Amino acid sequence: MQIPEERETNLQADPDMHGRPAVFIGVVAEIASVHPQTLRHYERIGLVKPGRSQGNVRMYSQDDIERVRLIQRLTSELGVNLAGVEVILNMRDRHELQRREYQQRERTLRERCEAEIERLRSALRRVVG
Repeated sequence: MQIPEERETNLQADPDMHGRPAVFIGVVAEIASVHPQTLRHYERIGLVKPGRSQGNVRMYSQDDIERVRLIQRLTSELGVNLAGVEVILNMRDRHELQRREYQQRERTLRERCEAEIERLRSALRRVVG
């Protein structure tokens, strides 16, 4: 099963704002073409976890919006039920976490190798010359 391409929106997001809650439920509902109650339902069943303002108002990040749009594509275009969506999202989240962990391990190993190469070069320079 292949997930369809994401449609373009007029929402221009600052890349640094992806995880920062900044958008109200009504705007998200309009972007995702869903009723605000649908978003509340997604939150109630744990598919989306929007942040909250100091006044306890739901605030969605760009990442939350992308997640809602993915839920909509899975249910509307691919016919996946919400239980299936939950499984897919959990797998996707685990994969993303593993990818980040792998990248961190790779960076750490690269840094160690570069440090060891520099140590060996330095030792070689002392021996040779």
